[in-house]
Amino acid sequence: MSATATAAANASASASAMIIENPDQLSGAVLAEIERAADPRWREIMAAAVRHLHGFVRETQLTEAEFQRACGLVARLGQLTTASHNEVVLAAGSLGLSALVCLLNNGGGEATTANLLGPFWRAGAPRVEQGGSIVRSPTPGLPIFVTAWVRDRAGHGVEGAEVDVWHSSAEGYYENQDPAQADMNLRGKLFTDARGRIAFRSVKPAGYPIPVHGPVGDLLRAQGRHNLRPAHIHFLINKPGFKTQFSQVYSSDDPNLETDVQFAVTRALVGQYVLHDGEAAPDADVSGPWYSLEHHFVLDRGDDAWPRPPISGKAEGGRPELTLLERRP
Repeated sequence: MSATATAAANASASASAMIIENPDQLSGAVLAEIERAADPRWREIMAAAVRHLHGFVRETQLTEAEFQRACGLVARLGQLTTASHNEVVLAAGSLGLSALVCLLNNGGGEATTANLLGPFWRAGAPRVEQGGSIVRSPTPGLPIFVTAWVRDRAGHGVEGAEVDVWHSSAEGYYENQDPAQADMNLRGKLFTDARGRIAFRSVKPAGYPIPVHGPVGDLLRAQGRHNLRPAHIHFLINKPGFKTQFSQVYSSDDPNLETDVQFAVTRALVGQYVLHDGEAAPDADVSGPWYSLEHHFVLDRGDDAWPRPPISGKAEGGRPELTLLERRP
């Protein structure tokens, strides 16, 4: 056979492999095309995704109408994601995917203080000096004085780590959701001292309901779940030579610790938010009750790359209404 005839025969065989005669052949054809990709990790991930997706369709005997609804749901996740709201990240958390990725990628089999980044981190928070306040506009709530230590696995303080902190107000809004709050209210950036310590002042956050105006709300209603997160403060810690760590420290007195809508609460991150009444506060202008929080974070060696911010700006218009879903018994 001539070289031209051989090439034509190979081309014909390749083309005929894409003419599908049964479901098993279909999955094999898709996987064979994935093998053409040059990046080995991309091939590994996409091949696993196809095997699991095709297996899911077979296991559930997915109907055409159900498939169309699923496609509509995925499209709506993207359509509802804006500069101030990320429905995709919210959905990943509500299915436990974000927490699973975190636990598999941190600690190396040991306990970890890593947690979810969440959908509300904004880059560019203003720098705050040690002991300074991250309250940038009138914000109701009791004062809280936070002290945190950043250490390595040997217990040594990590000096010069950059720490972003942010949290919701006592009314349950992050500043990006709430036009009434100043830009970057309840957000700040600090650097650890020689002992690996940071300290700042804020107002004690409240637990809050996540938005349920989209597919995430449909998911929770179908399961009879509430949409509440326990009160927490976020920390993002970056230091060259160490794996960038995102974390959340949860209030031990919150009633929703065991039913967090994002499946994120771990024992290492239940913090003691201590109420002080009748005691002198660290700042002389505080005369009533106040809270304190002390917590330790442990960094692992690894990739110090910053994450991509899930949002980039503030919402416009009026303050959104907070909708509360009740959990069925």
